[in-house]
Amino acid sequence: MKLILLGVSLMSAFVLSGCQTSDAADQDASSSFVSDASENQSDQPNEKIASEASSTAQSLIDSTEELPAEKEAYRYRINAATSVVEPIDETIDPKVALLTFDDAPDQHAVEIAEQLKMINAPAIFFVNGMYIASDEGKDKLKQLYDMGFAIGNHTQTHPNLSTISPEEQREEIIATNEAIYEVIGEKPHFFRAPHGVTTEISAAIMAEEGMVSMNWTYGYDWEANYQNSEALTDIMLNTDYLNNGANLLMHDRSWTNDAVVSIAEGLIEKGYTLVDPNFIELPEREE
Repeated sequence: MKLILLGVSLMSAFVLSGCQTSDAADQDASSSFVSDASENQSDQPNEKIASEASSTAQSLIDSTEELPAEKEAYRYRINAATSVVEPIDETIDPKVALLTFDDAPDQHAVEIAEQLKMINAPAIFFVNGMYIASDEGKDKLKQLYDMGFAIGNHTQTHPNLSTISPEEQREEIIATNEAIYEVIGEKPHFFRAPHGVTTEISAAIMAEEGMVSMNWTYGYDWEANYQNSEALTDIMLNTDYLNNGANLLMHDRSWTNDAVVSIAEGLIEKGYTLVDPNFIELPEREE
């Protein structure tokens, strides 16, 4: 995998090929992704995490904010060039971080959400339409939504949008919006292009659909060196790319599931507020 840095600032770095599907047929031959499909996962959150959650929940609750009652209460916007979460005015604390999870709901998204919910940590789950084609997938999506998490569009089958036709791009995005709407009664407000590759066509569709197009500032859980909870937690909290407005890319993976609470707690300990997506400014959506 190649880490591609956008030169606007340290916070503008993102891994263009970092978002992987769990289908080996869709992966590039050079991919460092290791499938965890054969791992035996517990149906319940890790006991250690559960036992420690009560002692850390209040600090995490204190680090988040109440939901806005009106659209006028938006406090942040996504920088279109860097994907940094920026305050809309100088009165708002810029030391924030946004948790995001791609390729949901495959195997671990619900458990990740349950752990985050237990400590009141908000996040966006970016959904692939292929994962909600089954009744089981629809149920998982409904669980994520019912727990209060924001739902984003990550296309239907996770293609590189620059390699498919305009008609196929539209189908990938619109079909996923419609599939999500059928389950939760709401179209997603956020879009993340697979591999971070957006196009003029996808940008036009985002404008039509009233969606925020969002890449990320950093992420590591797709790299072989960070496919264990200890290494992943360390790099996510100690990378030079952790700065104000960090937009953290993570995935529906077993090692991310194991690390997610430690990452959330670590961000709070470093003084970051976890951004509730409800505070992110949205464009007007045509009805």
